[in-house]
Amino acid sequence: MNRQEMIQHFQKIFSTQQTPRVFCAPGRVNLIGEHTDYNGGHVFPCALSFGTWAAGVKRDDTKVRLYSLNFEKTGMIETDLSRVVYDKKQDWANYPLGVLSVLLKREYPVSCGMDLLFWGNVPLGAGLSSSASIELAAAVMLNGLFDLRIPNFELSKIGQEAENKFVGMNSGIMDQFASAMGKKGRAILLDCNTLNYKLEPLNLKGVSIVICNTNKPHNLIESKYNERRAQSEHALKELQSKLPVHALGELSEEEFEQNKQLITDPVERKRAKHAVYENRRALKAAKKLEEGDLEAFGKLMNDSHVSLRDDYEVTGKELDAMAEAAWKQPGVLGARMTGGGFGGCVVALVKDENVEDFKQNVAAQYEAATGYKPDFYIASAEDGAREITE
Repeated sequence: MNRQEMIQHFQKIFSTQQTPRVFCAPGRVNLIGEHTDYNGGHVFPCALSFGTWAAGVKRDDTKVRLYSLNFEKTGMIETDLSRVVYDKKQDWANYPLGVLSVLLKREYPVSCGMDLLFWGNVPLGAGLSSSASIELAAAVMLNGLFDLRIPNFELSKIGQEAENKFVGMNSGIMDQFASAMGKKGRAILLDCNTLNYKLEPLNLKGVSIVICNTNKPHNLIESKYNERRAQSEHALKELQSKLPVHALGELSEEEFEQNKQLITDPVERKRAKHAVYENRRALKAAKKLEEGDLEAFGKLMNDSHVSLRDDYEVTGKELDAMAEAAWKQPGVLGARMTGGGFGGCVVALVKDENVEDFKQNVAAQYEAATGYKPDFYIASAEDGAREITE
């Protein structure tokens, strides 16, 4: 979709000659550092070339109308500035309305209604963060329409608050941060405890990032995601009986091993182990990328998947079948599940000359194992949420 097409769709759907402003926000893929964000650890995502486009104009009343080209059967969703509340019937629109709700609660001068159109090409339920992408598209659009002058760094926190408190998904900051702060050709090493971050050049020298969609959708709100978070938080509480830490991400592997007996439940001990070791893997992986050692980066990806499978238990049959098929292929440096788990995608580093064979072989092996036909995307790191002006 380009800017002109968004404008034409907008004018047709809202029966207007007005020219809307057009904005976009990307999805993201996390290269390593999974389920570490809400555990105060590091993540290593990059923003993607696919995302959510949004077009909007201000109205001269307080009516808010939203329409998605992806959910045309849902039709026009209408509410009022005085009545921005969560309602299951609003479906996809709860994400942008959540952002609007946070802005109103924080008393930003959103002074009138608006007509808003959305279209996205992030595969839904794939763990590539379609929800953060729509939240950030809404945030950057409302920021622009009402001249609120909120920096993207702050917009990412507004998006997370919308997801946590309005939609009811207890996620960490990574998805919204990557969508807001992404840069072309860079991955983001983000410390989710402090929000300190570093943009690392993705010098992949003849290697492609291949995203392998299991096409087994996941719905994180109804999955075990919130349960895993609660288990990690309880494990942390038990460690805090002796250790002065605020988050699992503050522990080294050695500190964890010396104190893990403080965690009484063996399942919670495994959850905490994953959070501690995965955080260290993310830091090591960023260092290996800086050093140009992609083989070592790939091995850390494999270790990450094994930990997510065995200690955090968030992979499931489809993701494991996809990762195992990927590991067997020539030219594969590493592969792991990415996103919340329980379905979604595997991300793999594959030598350019092997990519076509990789896709064919993995598709055949994965479909034989699961019955699902996979999809593949070659990822490139792109810029974060912004207005499209040409």
